[in-house]
Amino acid sequence: MMLPLQGTQMLQMLETYLRKSLPESLKVYGTVFHMNQGNPFNLKALVDKWPDFNTVVVRPQEQDMIDDFDHYINTYLIYSKDPKNCQDFLSSPEVINWKQCLQIQSSQSSLNEAMQKLAAVKSFQVKQTENFLYMGTDTVKQLIPSLLDVKKLSPKDGKPKPINQEMFKLSSLDVTHAALVNKFWLFGGNERSQRFIERCIRTFPSFCLLGPEGTPVSWALMDQTGEMRMAGTMPEYRVQGLITYVIYIQSQALRKLGFPSYSHIDKSNKIMQKVVYTLHHLRMPCFWNQWHCVPL
Repeated sequence: MMLPLQGTQMLQMLETYLRKSLPESLKVYGTVFHMNQGNPFNLKALVDKWPDFNTVVVRPQEQDMIDDFDHYINTYLIYSKDPKNCQDFLSSPEVINWKQCLQIQSSQSSLNEAMQKLAAVKSFQVKQTENFLYMGTDTVKQLIPSLLDVKKLSPKDGKPKPINQEMFKLSSLDVTHAALVNKFWLFGGNERSQRFIERCIRTFPSFCLLGPEGTPVSWALMDQTGEMRMAGTMPEYRVQGLITYVIYIQSQALRKLGFPSYSHIDKSNKIMQKVVYTLHHLRMPCFWNQWHCVPL
């Protein structure tokens, strides 16, 4: 059985329910939070039953998924209270179009078993990426105060070093900057990723430092799940604390807007792990997961 959640009341109830399951529900919670702030990416939420759901899938509308090879648009966010028994619901073509190239994101590594079984049944190749998941301290205080462990915070004040404000000017990104972001994005580097980045820039707040030439030298964006993503710095401007400054400004801005602040970092990226430690972002006990699926 599949139920689309329609109307403001149902989506607000879903947000409340998901909040009780944080941090494992974080990817879906962040997405539903922004669906309740005007749904700028025009997404929809599906559950197996209501209100006592086991599994929720957030996905684009069918009319937006016209390119079978565009896994940036064909993205599904999943949370399940019963990851071992959600396979039947996820296998339904009404829930997920397994004939397309797609990606699934979740804060539950325990979904991997279901993904591997589905890959065999639905005949697709799947590649899992598992990264560290972080949340800003203010967001932890507000949403899951039980996880706030001051011993895990940097002994410093959580602020970046000052930057040379004569050389660098704080600004927001323009759609014309998407090619630059795309060039340095680990998951990007192609035409479809550039279109996705353009949409993120048009839809959500973005932050950057403009260098002496008036072009971005360091930047950070948000994606459709409300996650802080695609941060980068031009190679010639690295090791100056610029990205630390940009992420700090971004976190403060999201806090003022009342948005949750969270992000993921590659397990091998020690530099960015140190950056978010400096800024008092806490590593979550669960992980950021992405399953990239390609039909065989």
